[in-house]
Amino acid sequence: MAINRILRVLIVDDSIFFRTALQKALSADSGIEVVGSAASAREAEIKIRELSPDVVTLDVEMPDMRGTEFLKKLIPVHPVPVVLVSSVNLGIFEALDAGAVDFVRKPSAQGGNEFQMFCNELLVKIKIASSARVKKAVSHPESALIPSLRLAGASEHIIAVGASTGGTEATLDILKRLPADIPGILIVQHMPVGFTKMYAERLNRICSFTVLEAQDGYRVKQGQALVAAGDRHMMLEKDARGYYVKCALGEKVSGHCPSVDVLFRSVAKTAGSDAIGVILTGMGRDGAQGLLEMRKKGSFTIGQDKASSVVYGMPMVANDIGAVARQAPCASIAGLIVQRLNRENR
Repeated sequence: MAINRILRVLIVDDSIFFRTALQKALSADSGIEVVGSAASAREAEIKIRELSPDVVTLDVEMPDMRGTEFLKKLIPVHPVPVVLVSSVNLGIFEALDAGAVDFVRKPSAQGGNEFQMFCNELLVKIKIASSARVKKAVSHPESALIPSLRLAGASEHIIAVGASTGGTEATLDILKRLPADIPGILIVQHMPVGFTKMYAERLNRICSFTVLEAQDGYRVKQGQALVAAGDRHMMLEKDARGYYVKCALGEKVSGHCPSVDVLFRSVAKTAGSDAIGVILTGMGRDGAQGLLEMRKKGSFTIGQDKASSVVYGMPMVANDIGAVARQAPCASIAGLIVQRLNRENR
């Protein structure tokens, strides 16, 4: 993505070796200026006030304060975009709740190909974060919520959801409002392998229906949502018993694996007018063409609006090409889904 200014970045990590290696790697990009580094949350708070960085990279596990608590203090006062750097850790989702824009999986070493791939991904996410809308902390109790929305009857529909940057919280905001007897939901969220399983488990604790990380051959059931695994495309198939998913390794499509386009195209082909497609916040265009194919096949399609998107990229492209039937703020999307299902059940 093109940035018309040099981005000022502050690195926050308790390891001096990691800070040094990361500063060297990021500074090699002509569009990045590393204005400073901090070894603790308290030091970071001081340097954010002094240096006014455009983006902060933050280790989730700090010695003096957890990243989540730091963000809860920081964001209301200094709404700076934060990209988290984390090992496979459930705290990542709490930190995203607290206002972080995105995250990158921390490499196991400071050198070699793994570290270079990490730096390349982090550079992309820093540039995306620089133009993102920073949101304040949201509370999601780790227990089932009872939605007020009600379905008028059973439905054979399929609901397909695609999201990227900012999507972990946007998807949760929608799912937590849906009733327990919702038709089968398929979700592609751009996220590394390992994190998708934790994300599904977290959704399962909060939502009123079952949420699982998808595996090849899983049936699509009422009252259940499936999250695509972080390294596999997920496609909808149908046999004499009904709908099921095919999950397979594959090349990146629209820049991603799993790809929203892959899911949406399979839903268009397999479910057609018996489907609802939802495209949420995220950079790029993954899912836009697939959503257009869904709409052409008679699916009802929804795009998140600009005001509620962390990054208005994917839903914007989808809307611009005519793939979106209704555009709405995230908080209204669950209501639109249930309204459409009830209309179909008349």
